[in-house]
Amino acid sequence: MSEEDRIVSGQKQSDEVTNVDAALRPRALSDIYGQDGLVENLRILVEAAKSRDESLDHILFYGPPGLGKTSLSHVMANEMGVNIRITAGPVIERAGDLAAILTNMRKGDILFIDEVHRLGRAVEEVLYPAMEDFALDIVIGKGPSARNIRLKLPRFTIIGATTRLALMTAPLRARFGAVYRLDFYSEEAICYIIERAATMLQVPIEPDGTTEIARRARGTPRVALRLLRRVRDYAQVRATGVISSSVAQEALTLMAIDDLGLDDIDRRVLHSIIDKFSGGPVGLETIAAAINEEADTIMDVYEPYLLQLGFLERTPRGRVATKRAYEHLNYEDNRGDQPRLF
Repeated sequence: MSEEDRIVSGQKQSDEVTNVDAALRPRALSDIYGQDGLVENLRILVEAAKSRDESLDHILFYGPPGLGKTSLSHVMANEMGVNIRITAGPVIERAGDLAAILTNMRKGDILFIDEVHRLGRAVEEVLYPAMEDFALDIVIGKGPSARNIRLKLPRFTIIGATTRLALMTAPLRARFGAVYRLDFYSEEAICYIIERAATMLQVPIEPDGTTEIARRARGTPRVALRLLRRVRDYAQVRATGVISSSVAQEALTLMAIDDLGLDDIDRRVLHSIIDKFSGGPVGLETIAAAINEEADTIMDVYEPYLLQLGFLERTPRGRVATKRAYEHLNYEDNRGDQPRLF
């Protein structure tokens, strides 16, 4: 095979992976399972907008990463039958970048902005009139001869997604007409997502294997799909190709993922608090330095699940490992007779 043929072959494989990723995303509100309240609210939003022949109101999704904020934006575009443009807050560095995007929007189109809390202040100032008045204010020239021109924009929809709602400025947050939080999924919902993905990937999986993966997926669809793929690989190489409970257990143990879905970083966080800081309280930056990890990564990616399990407490003085964390890691909790100063 020539070098050119290998490049073409590699590109085809990459395209196939991308197509599979796109196919695994839900395409309609009826495909979403486990966020019943949110889906019902969105269905009302879509039906009302269609009945009035209007574009959707601006929508903001927030919550931990991996729960489907990007997928929901695609679903809303499909439900409305409109085009969607994808960008991210850090990508839009100048007001001119945003202006170029907005001037290419058509009536009813959706602009999805991921990590919307990371938009710069100058960019936000351009976004305010675009969201409220569907107008774009442009300054032409400099000094005394500068003049302002207002361009009319078609009525479009901005869907924002953020994992850090508190970092969004109040004026920007107030301009979203519909704000929804995405919660962690139940084990039943994760089982449904795994079964659907396994069918689309043509992966033979037993019900017990589905349950085993779902138990360790941290209530997050993105994690569930990632684990499914890695267990599929293990089943093909080390087993018969069928994902059973025992095969799933062996694969996930090899990946250092325990029965509750805690991985190496989760355990390092808890071990650090218990071993080095006597169970806490200890500051987030101190924990990050102790395990050589970014503080933002710990707070955004790992803490939400540890808090949900009841393994961590947030106090004014720092993080504290709970009795449940001691029991899970087989530590003896000798703090009962000591005063807890928080």
